[in-house]
Amino acid sequence: MTDCLLTEKKALFSDGANTELRLQRNRNRRVSFLNGNPVGNVRTETKGVSARVYADGVYGFASMAEDSCEAVESVLRAASENAAFLSRHAGRGKGMLPPLAPGKLDTALALNDVEQRRYIEYAKEVDEYIKKTYPDLLSRSVVLSADSIEKQIVVSNGTDSCSSLPRSYVYLFLTGETKDGRPVELFDVVGGFGTFDVNFKSPADCFPTVDKLYRRLREKCEGVYPEAGEKTVILGGILSGMLAHEAVGHTVEADLVLAGSVAAHSLGKRVASEKITMVDFAHTALGERVPLPIYSDDEGTPATDAMLIQEGILTGYMNSRETAEHFGMTPTGNARAFLFSDEPLIRMRNTAILPGSDKLEEMIASVEDGYYFLDTNNGQADTTGEFMFGVTGGYEIKKGKLGRAILDTTISGVAFEMLKTVDMVSDRMVWASSGMCGKKQPMPVGMGGPALRCRVTVGGR
Repeated sequence: MTDCLLTEKKALFSDGANTELRLQRNRNRRVSFLNGNPVGNVRTETKGVSARVYADGVYGFASMAEDSCEAVESVLRAASENAAFLSRHAGRGKGMLPPLAPGKLDTALALNDVEQRRYIEYAKEVDEYIKKTYPDLLSRSVVLSADSIEKQIVVSNGTDSCSSLPRSYVYLFLTGETKDGRPVELFDVVGGFGTFDVNFKSPADCFPTVDKLYRRLREKCEGVYPEAGEKTVILGGILSGMLAHEAVGHTVEADLVLAGSVAAHSLGKRVASEKITMVDFAHTALGERVPLPIYSDDEGTPATDAMLIQEGILTGYMNSRETAEHFGMTPTGNARAFLFSDEPLIRMRNTAILPGSDKLEEMIASVEDGYYFLDTNNGQADTTGEFMFGVTGGYEIKKGKLGRAILDTTISGVAFEMLKTVDMVSDRMVWASSGMCGKKQPMPVGMGGPALRCRVTVGGR
């Protein structure tokens, strides 16, 4: 990043307007092996500077793929001119946004950029272990991925910040076959927040996950399709996290509320069982760091937790500074941009349902005839709260005991109705952070939750 001090450029900020100046670099490293053959080798870097100016209820934005002092001055001028133009033609006659307390925050980490050959060598060793240990597999795939987002932000009012968001993962895909020759796949992910050299010291660190994944794959190869229909099920933490993000989280993003999501008329109303409390966490949850900690957003708002559902009652939305002013709420730092050339949007950070007091063993024992769903490979939902998730792993529950593994299926429902059926919540949280949210621009997010006992529609075969 440039040595040009953005704070020195505050003298160029327009009077009577809210200004945000952001310098940003994104890195991505990815290596893929399929059955021992290299099929992907990616190393990219994007950096630049952007400015956004809010005046009279409209935003002017400009960006440039440079990180020089001249580029900083150029985007400031262009953003101010764009705001003035929009104000003349579409201004809403609003003044500056309510001021935030000034502050400075530096949470940036020293990021070691690992040589690409280390990713390749690591992937080859993991692949070789799978090949030698489990030669009966139809196919195997090992993918190593590391990305980071570094930002320096100065604002006309609010918190100036420097931050970094590194994450790294090993994705493992194993394919076997059923007795009648149908392919069956399972995958798992190792890793999380941090650079590759910190998270992965030795390929052997992945071997226990490979072994467990293979055992579950063999069970799935002997598995059965679940029966279709509305069933009593236990959703594992990965699926309850997916539910929290896809089926509920997007409906309570304030920009989508203004666009007519189901949550627009649900504030203060019961939308779930009293056992459900859901929070979009900023950087700490239950006394521990969340998977992807955010300490300040791209508008200069210090990041604090956003309470969304409290004991079944919808209590709040995720906001930008502008929507918080519209709804009379306190902004909690949810406005983020993926690339320097992107404007900040209202985004989730680490969205999760809080754990309860039930033991998973007791939850399973309470189900006479149902399913325990564990894994998902995709999910979709709309702003009505209707959802459909693919389920790739799980087990039958018969008379309170786990039975045969299940083959791929789907679950579906309406989130705010399904959540009202939750009557048991486990005491253990599970987090996931290896995916991207695709709302207009990609964004790293965390999601999590405990196991939930509820009623959903199972797609069967």
